[in-house]
Amino acid sequence: MGGDDEAKLPEPVRDHLGQQLRGVLPVETGNPKFLGDEAAPEHFAPQIAKLETRLKTHEEGTGAVEDALDRILDAFGIAGEAGKGAAPDGR
Repeated sequence: MGGDDEAKLPEPVRDHLGQQLRGVLPVETGNPKFLGDEAAPEHFAPQIAKLETRLKTHEEGTGAVEDALDRILDAFGIAGEAGKGAAPDGR
């Protein structure tokens, strides 16, 4: 089989389930980390930190790849946004 990717839920589904889970967790700690958030139990801190790191890495990586591709397209004289989704030869 294809590995772990086949067993993963799509990101919007994971986000929705995470929000639902946060809504039903008992609050054991004091103040939330961010305004509007409920405080999660302390035993979830390692998983939350890992997810935050993964999200930040994904966002930064996506931005870096986008910038690199824009520079490559500029070097070949191809419009970045207008040519999105089309092959360089117009197909």
